[in-house]
Amino acid sequence: MKVLVVAEQLRRPVEGGIGTYARGLLRGLAPFGEHVTLWASRPPGGGPDPLAALGDVVTSPLPAPALVRAWDRGLVRPPGHPDVVHATSFAIPPAGRAPMSVMVHDLAWRHFPEAYPDRGRRWHEAALARALQRARLLLVPSATVADDVLAAGAPAAKVEVVEEGCDHLAAPDDDAAGALMARLGVRGDFLLTVSTLEPRKNLPRLLAAYDSVRDRLPPLVVVGPAGWGPEVRPGPGVVLAGLVTGGTLTALYRRARVMAYVPLREGFGLPVVEAMSCGAPVVASAVPSAGGAALEVDPFDVDAIAGGLVQAATDDARRAELVASGRARAGGLTWERAAEHHLRLWKAMV
Repeated sequence: MKVLVVAEQLRRPVEGGIGTYARGLLRGLAPFGEHVTLWASRPPGGGPDPLAALGDVVTSPLPAPALVRAWDRGLVRPPGHPDVVHATSFAIPPAGRAPMSVMVHDLAWRHFPEAYPDRGRRWHEAALARALQRARLLLVPSATVADDVLAAGAPAAKVEVVEEGCDHLAAPDDDAAGALMARLGVRGDFLLTVSTLEPRKNLPRLLAAYDSVRDRLPPLVVVGPAGWGPEVRPGPGVVLAGLVTGGTLTALYRRARVMAYVPLREGFGLPVVEAMSCGAPVVASAVPSAGGAALEVDPFDVDAIAGGLVQAATDDARRAELVASGRARAGGLTWERAAEHHLRLWKAMV
């Protein structure tokens, strides 16, 4: 089978969770021996294409913004003669001769419009309409997103749940993590949260919860790039680490006393299962990825978040339960398993 994967997300300076999905899927597909080609805009700055390390690449002569605008307007159809086209995000080309599937990561902007910029909300709404029209199959990472897509008008036969993997983390780099913590002035235990710093991730409530009980807890390290919205202002005990990747992030997950992740709504929630795979107890809102293995809290209730942080950090018996259940949950989420599920669905389309 010849599969053309729309990999435009991997051209972005910050690939985010969608980029993690795209890379994980490509890695998971490799053992199956299918002919997979990536399709993206021209690489910025000239020189070798970094995507070539992931497989065969077909590049457009257009730069990233122009190519996505052309797709939005129904221009620039898929190249070559693939059997299936798969869009890894809402950057969706017009349909060609081959059937197309689209991964719909979430419709959170419909539930919390105030947590998105106006322009982004309008683009996502239009992109959803294009996905409903152009795609033969809509893949979603959880039943939560499936319900949202069905409510948006998709027929049930067109929607399939495919859980993501979490076995993509690099080997831990303890030296790099230690050097980072030293630069940040953090010694000994710490709590960790990992997300883009933007309104839907609910960081103000997490920071307020931490502040209310910080005399009972170690420092809180906030990892993630800046997004849009008000600047996150750390209070006492809170340290902003910025974007951390690779083995440094893995080592931070392994060292964290607790990983907290309390977004308002999430289609899946990769940081939760990343942390679980590294043996960190997790305090989280009801994100689908957790599968009941986190200490679940109401993301709107600051006191509940605070109580969860204290319990997960100080109650050794509860911590042991969370670590065991988290490892069991994460152990079943592999990219090879996710890729095999994609392939089954694609083969049924052709």
